Amino acid sequence: MLFAAGGSLLPGAWAAPSGPSGSTTLLAAWQSPDEHRVGLVEVGARQWSVQRSLPVPTRAHGLLVERGASVLAVARRPGDWLLRWHPASGKAQWHWAADDRRFNGHVLASADGRQLWTTETDLDTALGCLGQRDPKSLEKTAEWSTHGMDPHALLALPQAVGEWPAGTLVVANGGIPTLPETGRAKRALGRMDASLVALNPQTGALLGQWRLDNPWLSIRHLAWDPVTRTVGIALQAEHPDKAARFDSPVLAVWDGQGLRAATAQPALAGYGGDICARPGGGFVVSCPRADVLALFSADARWSDSLAHKTAYALAAAPGAAAAPWWASGDEGVLVVGEGDRPPRVAPAAPQAPQHLQFDNHWQRWLT
Repeated sequence: MLFAAGGSLLPGAWAAPSGPSGSTTLLAAWQSPDEHRVGLVEVGARQWSVQRSLPVPTRAHGLLVERGASVLAVARRPGDWLLRWHPASGKAQWHWAADDRRFNGHVLASADGRQLWTTETDLDTALGCLGQRDPKSLEKTAEWSTHGMDPHALLALPQAVGEWPAGTLVVANGGIPTLPETGRAKRALGRMDASLVALNPQTGALLGQWRLDNPWLSIRHLAWDPVTRTVGIALQAEHPDKAARFDSPVLAVWDGQGLRAATAQPALAGYGGDICARPGGGFVVSCPRADVLALFSADARWSDSLAHKTAYALAAAPGAAAAPWWASGDEGVLVVGEGDRPPRVAPAAPQAPQHLQFDNHWQRWLT
């Protein structure tokens, strides 16, 4: 059953231009009891189904649709593989991390397609680095410091934000110390140091660095809101006190001047899984531990929550306030903003893989 949690769901807030509701294809990563895959998922009027897929060695995380009908996928941190896949032909190009580096789950291409960047960790120092890579070979051509630990998502500003020009790289340093030999195990959280940094895309020089007042909030995933020219940040709380962690904000925003954490937010278990821009302005944050999708304005004010069990991956169509968006969940794909239709859940097709769990991120497949 679908309902609004913590407030009313007003039809006008979700309305989209009237028109036929066709299918949408999403680039996704998922895991089932016996394997991990990346693939294309079609969400239709009645159900969703897998169109094409490729097995991968370990859990995939960050995804990127490239020009030329190819995609990039990178292993969940601490990962050792980077993949380029051509869904139409099935061709796969693999690249493996150096012995003293691990991928941190995200990859980004420059607007002109001439550069790739991957967030990584130096296993000898546990410090974060940004790998600059040749887009054809995937080989590293340069490496820059992210001026923190545990770098995760990154984006290039599509437009100027304050004094920061278009193209500026914005990187989320999660700030969580980890031991290379124990993978994702966390240690010495008292030394946690999360930050958002702005880097020069040509030289990697540090242009600015910002921190939240609360040192227990890990800065993880990023989304660009073209309406307000604001960067939204999904947060994950690491407080030693369970109650404080449960009540923590799941969103912060950056306007080029500083970070602002969410206000007037209900308890959402302190975990933001994914984030996307909300059509018309603002942000949606998936909160799988609270089984809701949290809606915020661009100035970080909470406005409403939409119930959806184990909500993780998000994707949104760019455009007006009426553009649709999609969210994964145990009950199916939630589709919001189709004409005058209310939000609906598209269940899995009978032939869809059983016990499939989507990872945090989706990308719209537009080719």
